[in-house]
Amino acid sequence: MLRHPDPPRGWLEAAAELPELKKRPLLLRWIAQHPKAPAHLRSHLLARLPWRALAAVAADAAAHPQARQQATEKLQQLWTAMTTGERRSLALHAPRALWPLIWRTPTLSVLGSFLQHPRLGLEPLVALIQAPLRPTQAEALAASRWREAVPVSQQVLLALDRSLALPESGLVLGHAAPWIRALDEETRLLVASRLVTPALRRMVHPNRDPGWD
Repeated sequence: MLRHPDPPRGWLEAAAELPELKKRPLLLRWIAQHPKAPAHLRSHLLARLPWRALAAVAADAAAHPQARQQATEKLQQLWTAMTTGERRSLALHAPRALWPLIWRTPTLSVLGSFLQHPRLGLEPLVALIQAPLRPTQAEALAASRWREAVPVSQQVLLALDRSLALPESGLVLGHAAPWIRALDEETRLLVASRLVTPALRRMVHPNRDPGWD
């Protein structure tokens, strides 16, 4: 009944007041996201829901658009106070609006979980990989399913190139090794022509392989 497309008038409000439902936020979630739920009830419930229920609302395409937006905004507010375990769990199913926030998290396990997100595609991932690239980001990518993807390899090398000279970047030339291996000679030549760091350019150039592998 909580998912019925056309519940009787006042039924959702009454259901939200049931003591048993008040104790079960994952059921209240269905009222909060219902297309027929009044706006004031939706806002009231979303403000009370825990992050798991909010994530379920934000990820459900059948939820009311306003409910999805409010749930996403609430998750963005909660992110800074979450534990590492909670962040790791949320990263695997987070709505797209949270991806930039998750990508900036300096925790390897959280980034590793995010890179397994079932809706994360090549294009949005490449868009996230920008300078300044952090060591945890480079290491998480190198251990992920994206390691052999040529566009990712190219973008990592470009971001690495722009980040090496930054103060306290924490990056070293060795971070480039797995991404160079993923490229053929023609692509390495193309990428090398776009690099500004001499040592990295020598590593990437197919005719100047210093024997790092």
